[in-house]
Amino acid sequence: MAYIQIQWTSDSLNEAKQIAKELVRKKWVAVANILPYVDSFYLMDGKMQEEKEVKVFFKTKDELFAKVRDYIIQHATYDVPEVSKILIADANPDYISWLFEQLAEEESV
Repeated sequence: MAYIQIQWTSDSLNEAKQIAKELVRKKWVAVANILPYVDSFYLMDGKMQEEKEVKVFFKTKDELFAKVRDYIIQHATYDVPEVSKILIADANPDYISWLFEQLAEEESV
C-alpha cells in the first residue's frame, strides 16, 4: 500500500480549512497541513503575476487520490485548481502504520 502526499493550492484560508476538515472527516486523508500564506509567481498573458495563496498538504493512501482530487476540483473556487500527488518512497514505519489506521474505516460518501 503506497503512502502519498497530495498538494493543493487554494485562494483562501477559509476554503482550505473547510475542504481539509471535510476530507479528514470522510477519512479520505489522515492529516491536512495548511501553510496559510505563500507567495506565488506566474505568467498570465505574458505578464508577471504575484498572488498570496494557501498551500495545503494531505497525507493519504495512493488509492484515495482520485476521490480527494475530484472532491477538491468540485468544491474549490479556482477554475483549474492545482492538485498533485507525491509518492513517499520511505518514512517512519510507525507513522505510516498510524496513517493507515486513520484511513482504515473509510467512508464511501
